[in-house]
Amino acid sequence: MVGLLDGVKVVEVASWTFVPAAGAILADWGAEVVKVEDVRTGDPARSLVIGGLRPGGGKTQLDYMFELGNRGKRSIGLDLRTAQGRELLERLVASADVFITNWLPEARRRLGIDVDDIKAINPRIVYARGSGHGPRGPEAEKGGYDAASFTSRGGVAHTLTPAELPRPVRQSAAFGDLPGGMTLAGGIAAALFRRERTGEGGVVDVSLLAQAIWTLAPDIMAADFFGVERIPQLPLDQAPNPVVAAYRTADGRFVQLVFLQPDRYWADFVRRIGAPELADDPRFVPASQLIANAPEAQRLLADIFEKHDVAHWQKVLADEDGVWAVVATPQEVLADPQALANGYLIPNVDDNGVEYTVASNPVQFDETPAGPARAPEHGQHTEEILLELGLDWPQIIAAKESGAVL
Repeated sequence: MVGLLDGVKVVEVASWTFVPAAGAILADWGAEVVKVEDVRTGDPARSLVIGGLRPGGGKTQLDYMFELGNRGKRSIGLDLRTAQGRELLERLVASADVFITNWLPEARRRLGIDVDDIKAINPRIVYARGSGHGPRGPEAEKGGYDAASFTSRGGVAHTLTPAELPRPVRQSAAFGDLPGGMTLAGGIAAALFRRERTGEGGVVDVSLLAQAIWTLAPDIMAADFFGVERIPQLPLDQAPNPVVAAYRTADGRFVQLVFLQPDRYWADFVRRIGAPELADDPRFVPASQLIANAPEAQRLLADIFEKHDVAHWQKVLADEDGVWAVVATPQEVLADPQALANGYLIPNVDDNGVEYTVASNPVQFDETPAGPARAPEHGQHTEEILLELGLDWPQIIAAKESGAVL
């Protein structure tokens, strides 16, 4: 059932990627999502440059980051500083089921879109907020981005950075935003379920800091239980379990093994990779011996893997019962047959017939992938939405001339 949220109306007053991603997921699930953008420039994510890759500078003129976080929505341009812009927003809210925002508290109060303002218009609405650090505490009024609030403040960079590196690792684009958006969408769905049961809409909160703490929960709990700054880690070329490690191939790629039960897999594995003499070697059998002699076992396995390229090992390990994977590049993920078979990559086509791919949100219902959808142009649906709100063409023209709408 693709349209799980058919009939649910969402009003989104949000920008960048974190909270808009939640709106895109709700749209994937069938909700009608109206994105309210300022009349001047719209969502600033429309002009975001990442790694020197400018919007519309690739195979298609579409902005890949904006497509990711805004597909399936309609856009209306409103100036919420004007009386008419505000009145039109109120009309949208009055018939909505969900209101989503990541605007800072001061801006919400100033423009009259805080919880009490929206609830006064529509008491049954689900009000969903995304923030950097949560709605309470000394920094509730401050903004946040995932590189700071999630990756840095949440401990993610510290945990993922090997001790020998001189600087913390850098996150990739929207590294905390997209998981945060997924969490917010799930919270909204739960709040809608409660409303169906009780009639109460309520308020949903997700912050990037909270998302980081949940993502990093084992490390944070270990810090409390054992008083450590990180779960103990060996150097990158050592592993306490030699069959839970990454091995370099002859062509500079890596194969990651994750055999958490060594005794179960060891004998068949070493025979498979061409070292049958290790199957019953007392240095490595049983698992207690393998762990005791981990450096020697890892050295032997490293020598074996470096003799052949990654294509060889993909064939050799194709029927391996233990879990393993090649450390893939994004280009390889685009062609991953398992991802394609499950609809994790959505094929799309732009206005010029150029094909491109959008990553799907990870939740499917009834084994049905999300369908193709496009992000709207700035204010693309303003007139259409205003007609639905009951305005006639002279009123729409007057609103445009006044600057209240785009």
